[in-house]
Amino acid sequence: MPESQPLTFLCITTYEKGQEFMRECKRLGCRVLLLTAEKLRDADWPREILDDTFYIPTELPIPDIVNAVTHLARTRKIDRIVALDEFDMETAATLREHLRIPGMGLTTTRYFRDKLAMRMRALDRDMRVPDFVPVFNQADIQYYMNRVPGPWVLKPRQEASAIGIKKIHAAEELWPVLDQLGDKQSSFLLEKFVPGEVYHVDSVVSENEVVFANVSKYGKPPMNVAQGGGVFTSFTVPRESEEDAALREINRDLIAALGLLRGVSHAEFIKAHADGEFYFLECAARVGGAYINEMVEAATGINLWREWARIEVAGENGTYRLPPTREEYAGVILSLARQEDPDTSAYNDAEVFLRIKKHHHAGLILRSTDQQRVQSLLESYSQRFAQEFTAVEPPREKPTA
Repeated sequence: MPESQPLTFLCITTYEKGQEFMRECKRLGCRVLLLTAEKLRDADWPREILDDTFYIPTELPIPDIVNAVTHLARTRKIDRIVALDEFDMETAATLREHLRIPGMGLTTTRYFRDKLAMRMRALDRDMRVPDFVPVFNQADIQYYMNRVPGPWVLKPRQEASAIGIKKIHAAEELWPVLDQLGDKQSSFLLEKFVPGEVYHVDSVVSENEVVFANVSKYGKPPMNVAQGGGVFTSFTVPRESEEDAALREINRDLIAALGLLRGVSHAEFIKAHADGEFYFLECAARVGGAYINEMVEAATGINLWREWARIEVAGENGTYRLPPTREEYAGVILSLARQEDPDTSAYNDAEVFLRIKKHHHAGLILRSTDQQRVQSLLESYSQRFAQEFTAVEPPREKPTA
């Protein structure tokens, strides 16, 4: 390919996200193609920078998508294929392998999509994970429940966050659930429920090296919010604290174990009440949801979508360099709201950095040089949000766009 030929990115997403990734690719001189779901035809895409957009039916089988993209490749040379959402990673990996395009293949993708695969890989590398058993062999499952006291959680292996998780208190509860799942039960794993505080580390990875990491803590574990409703919060932990240092080290070892070559990651860990140790929960090769990117940018100046695009453009040349960062503190508060467009103007402290605009959601991003100030405001705001805005809906079994 001539040096003057711009790179062509095929961005795949069946959810409305990744606009800043696409804009940054265009700023860097790339051609940008978008492959998305027909139901998102009217979504807020950055149409002014897109060279072309293609729409596919929801739930279109991967072989049909491969046929469509290979047909597209007859007249357009595709240099990079990027899945902007976790649920499109397998599609992107299949296309890369079929078209022999550089990037994460199906085997490595499993470590970032399949909770069983990532746990087995982490355990093989001597990392702490909650005791678990695959839902394959009934005798193995019974032996596990006899040996590991409940409660347990039954988790879909390839869903994101807390979607589809069921808490199991006794062995007699499990078997009817598995019978109901039928042939789908092997797509789950059974894991010991570990009470504790949940943290997340959001990273930028270049050539197998974590070049940026930001450590944060959830106010309430995401599983509690997803299944019981309420207000979601997350905030930067004190920098250079014991927790910050420990999670940076664990996260670095995790990324090396899972084999992420370049990109971004969102990893979650739980600090168990029982022994005070950190246990690995899950890791995704994507930007964290729930406005975590905006929170990270408020604290550090690093936009994860933007840096991911820069790394993909740099590719194997190793020319990527992280821009200067700042070490401040930030937090996010988000709640499903009874009102269609909730008014947060009464939340007028100087630390309010960004007001989240999303139908039937109330949300704010806070920023300060004082970590305690951010945490204190989030605690206060959570009580007010619960009274003024919060609505509750049943737990989701499937993701929504």
